Amino acid sequence: MVVLLAVIALLGGLLIGATGPGAGSPDADSVDVGFAQDMSVHHRQAVEMASWERDRTADPALRQLAFDIETTQNQQVGRMQGWLGLWDQPALPSGGHMGWMAGDHGGGAMAGMASVAAMPGMATSADLRRMRQTPEPALDTVFLQLMLRHHEGGASMLEYGRDHAETVEVRNLASQMLSAQTSESELMKQLLARRGAQPLPL
Repeated sequence: MVVLLAVIALLGGLLIGATGPGAGSPDADSVDVGFAQDMSVHHRQAVEMASWERDRTADPALRQLAFDIETTQNQQVGRMQGWLGLWDQPALPSGGHMGWMAGDHGGGAMAGMASVAAMPGMATSADLRRMRQTPEPALDTVFLQLMLRHHEGGASMLEYGRDHAETVEVRNLASQMLSAQTSESELMKQLLARRGAQPLPL
């Protein structure tokens, strides 16, 4: 009887351990954690720019685009931050960015990549200041250029997360992000062309 109780206690402990906080969670240096941390930072800047444009543009199409970007990416940040909380990982990266893309996952252009201070496509402080100081309708062009570059700069992270994350949820979200942002990028290129403006180089 004592042996039976001991076995039950052991099995119960194993079950609790298997289902408790952090069980089966990605490691701190995993693609999943790095993607969620860095993409949260990347998204938050897009939300900031979209919110500014939404409140100031007189163009209904741009107001809708900015609203869609702001709403969608805010929701996605919430999902990623929720995962990080469940995994007992920091909400934000420490040190540089994109070090999670340094692993050799079958080779490719990203293998061996070192952490960087700023992620591709991110607007600088000067960029954001210029956007805030530009009145309508010129603001629309500045917004489209900065947001298009932002989307294009994040594409490599989305592709890497889609292809190399451990968890199906992260892979699926990265794939959804890439599809949506590719469509938005094509629309922004068309809107810039109508204004006689060119995309910014990455």
